[in-house]
Amino acid sequence: MDHPLLEKRGRLSAYAAIWSLIATVHIVVLAKNQGLPWSLAALDGVLSNATYALLALTFWYASKYITLDKLAFWKVAENHIFASVFTTALWLGAVYLLLTNLFEAPATYVAFVEASLIWRGVVGILFYFLVIAFYYVYIFSENYRAQLKREAKLETMVKEAQLRSLKFQINPHFIFNSLNSINALTMTCPDKAGEMTIKLGDYLRYTLSHNEKQTSTLREEIDSLKLYLDIEKVRFGDRLEYDERVSESCLDMHVPSMILQPIIENAIKHGVYESLEKVEIRFSCEQNGNYLKATVENTFDPEAVSFKGEGIGLRNVRERLEMLYNHVNLLDIDKEANLFRVNLFIPIEEN
Repeated sequence: MDHPLLEKRGRLSAYAAIWSLIATVHIVVLAKNQGLPWSLAALDGVLSNATYALLALTFWYASKYITLDKLAFWKVAENHIFASVFTTALWLGAVYLLLTNLFEAPATYVAFVEASLIWRGVVGILFYFLVIAFYYVYIFSENYRAQLKREAKLETMVKEAQLRSLKFQINPHFIFNSLNSINALTMTCPDKAGEMTIKLGDYLRYTLSHNEKQTSTLREEIDSLKLYLDIEKVRFGDRLEYDERVSESCLDMHVPSMILQPIIENAIKHGVYESLEKVEIRFSCEQNGNYLKATVENTFDPEAVSFKGEGIGLRNVRERLEMLYNHVNLLDIDKEANLFRVNLFIPIEEN
C-alpha cells in the first residue's frame, strides 16, 4: 500500500493547506496571547509546523507495520506511546536548534522557547496520535474496499461458474439422446445415421465456438436452433414441423446463449416423442415494452403425454434467467387443450 499523501498531488496539497491553517493559528496565538512580535511569531509558527508536517509524513510507516492484525492491542499502544515520545523529542530538539541558532534571537525569545517546551511537547504528542489515527482510518478504509472488491469478484466468479454449469448440463443431455438415435438408425437407416452424425458434428462445432459467451444475438441463437432442428428432423422426418415468426427488429438484440435449445428440446420430447401424429412447433418473438418476448408453442396429444412439471431443461432456463437478470417470473408456462406454450421475457439491455 503506497503512502496516502504522496501518491496523489491533490492529497498532498490538502495536507499542506491543513498545516498552513495550523501554522496561522499558531502565529496568531503567539502574537495575541503571548505578546511576541509578529515577525518572531511568524517565524516560530512556520518553522515549528513545517518541521512537524515533514516529520508526520514518516508516521505512515509506523501505522503500516504496527497493526492490530499483527500485534496485540497493548503491544500496539506501547509501540505508539514510545514512538510519540521519541518523535516529539526529536521534533522539539530540531525546533529549538532552528529557532535559537538560525538567527540572532533575542534573549527574551530564547527564554520563551525554553519555557514553552513542555506545552509544545504535549501538542506534539497530540499531533502524533491525530496523524496516526488518520493513517489507521485510511488503512482500514482501503482494506475494507479491497475486501469488498475481492468478495464482488468471488461472487461474480461463483455466479459465472453456476451459469456455465447450468448451460453445460444441456449439451450432454442432448448428445446422449442423439447418440442413442444414431445407434438405432445404424441398423434401420444407415444413410440417415450418417447424415445425423454430420449434422451433430456441425451443431457441436457451433456450440463449442459460442460456449464461453454468456449472451449472443437472437439471430445467432436462431442459427443454432436450426442446426439442432436439422438433427431432430433426420430422426422424426415429417412428424416434426417447425414454423418461425420473428420480428426483424428483434434479430440483433442480445439474449442468453443456448437459451432456446432446451425449450425446443422440451417441446420435441413432450410433443413429438409421444405422438404418432404430426407435431407443430412454433417460435415467435417480438418486443413487448422493455422486454423481448420469445414464445415457443407445440401441439401434443393430451391423452398420450403426461406433464409432470418442469424438466431439467426448463428448470435450467428459469434459473439462468433469474441469475443473469436478478429477476423472477421471466419464464411463463401455459398449457391448454392440445397446446403447450413457453414464454420468455428477456430484459432489453443497451449493448
